[in-house]
Amino acid sequence: MKIGVIGGGAWGTALAQVAAAGGDRVRLWAREPEVVDAINATQRNPLFLPDVALSPEIRATTEIGALGECDAILVVTPAQHLRGICAQLPRHDTPLILCAKGIEAGTRKLMSETARDTCPHAPIAVLSGPTFAHEVAAGLPTAITLACEDEALGQSLARRLARPSFRPYASTDVIGAEIGGAVKNVLAIACGVVEGAGLGQNARASLISRGFAEMTRFGLARGARAETLAGLSGLGDLVLTCSSTSSRNFSLGKGLGQGRAAADLMADRRTVAEGAFTAPVLIEAAREAGVDMPIAEAVDALLAGRADVRAVIEGMLGRPLKREH
Repeated sequence: MKIGVIGGGAWGTALAQVAAAGGDRVRLWAREPEVVDAINATQRNPLFLPDVALSPEIRATTEIGALGECDAILVVTPAQHLRGICAQLPRHDTPLILCAKGIEAGTRKLMSETARDTCPHAPIAVLSGPTFAHEVAAGLPTAITLACEDEALGQSLARRLARPSFRPYASTDVIGAEIGGAVKNVLAIACGVVEGAGLGQNARASLISRGFAEMTRFGLARGARAETLAGLSGLGDLVLTCSSTSSRNFSLGKGLGQGRAAADLMADRRTVAEGAFTAPVLIEAAREAGVDMPIAEAVDALLAGRADVRAVIEGMLGRPLKREH
């Protein structure tokens, strides 16, 4: 199975490295010509993953048409650009493995729904879970969810991507895998705020627990399975991204907690903190579904400048007491 990868950032490059580890040729599409030239000439991605020597089986291109020969494509592009990228694909029946985590602004659609709009004949799978790109590229042990409604195709894709240190666990719950990945990005910003404001480890543990409750409420309302949300793509990813400055979303939240403006923090970044774009869309979708998500609402208010850190913290701590379940 010949694999293509769309996206030459750290995660796309790491996944190309996984796909090429068995000695198979991988075609990587990147928007930046300098990334393509460097990968082809030096087997390095100096902009996004500079410390990893890449497999010579990875061949990069700026021509998306070159992916027409691939049997499956890993789509590793920011959620708000997914629709435009899918429209450019040379074939609309190639299996797509979606690796973006978010909800589309305006439509409030999950990534699988967005992809189906553009490529209705393409089988869809979702790859999501607790993964830092630099660890995956370095071959450190990683487990991840690969969700596909077509169980046979999902197992085939899992076998193709599996390596001794990269373990895809098959699922048929595409919605659950997507919601875990989207919501955890927003909650990771909240945990970063806790860190930046110096609120302590008790506060962070409490926020992760209550954030998981919000994720579960929203996921069940959208048709996800509880066991998926409690697995790698939900709770597993939440724990990872809420605990380390290697997470772009956690780092953004930490800056907010220290009193820096969201616009300034976002302008400093070459890579995208997807939770900043997901937060307002998530709140719209939650209200539409009748789901209470106070932590996500607090993150949205902070990012939009409707409240400062002190007001957000006081508001969360001043909420009425209630039963845990």
